Amino acid sequence: MWKIVKQIVRSGIRTEPAPNIGAAAQAEIGRIQRDVLDILGRALTIRMVDAGSCNGCELEINALGNPYYNIEGLGIRFVASPRHADLLLVTGPVSRNMETALRRTFDATPAPKLVVAVGDCGCDGGIFGESYASCGRIANVIPVDVMVPGCPPAPLDILRGILMAVRRRA
Repeated sequence: MWKIVKQIVRSGIRTEPAPNIGAAAQAEIGRIQRDVLDILGRALTIRMVDAGSCNGCELEINALGNPYYNIEGLGIRFVASPRHADLLLVTGPVSRNMETALRRTFDATPAPKLVVAVGDCGCDGGIFGESYASCGRIANVIPVDVMVPGCPPAPLDILRGILMAVRRRA
């Protein structure tokens, strides 16, 4: 153990300093926070539903929670129950096995509800399309307010799609 401690003391801190995002970016973050609170009156809660994706979009959605994007700091958080959600964030082509579950989740979300389809598969069925095993795009099962194309879309594009849906609600 002492060998490891000596090595740590010798090598010092090996991480990079946090990026300086500048005054313009700080102003943009403040504007987004005000928009969310002005439109909703409270924090935006999201229920994420994987309707049969490859998990590429989920990785990008999870990146929204890291310190770089920090959506929790913007007043946006994920919830476990659709009954507490303002917005459904749905990924993947809807598999036949998930069709009923997605409809039930949509029905359990209180009105007014928003739906954002994430990724090419959610927007138009992607490489899977419609088949015996897939209903295709999300709009074939539930109404969609905003589509975020990409395979997978970047976290910033997903955040823009969420904010676009919130602004349309206002």
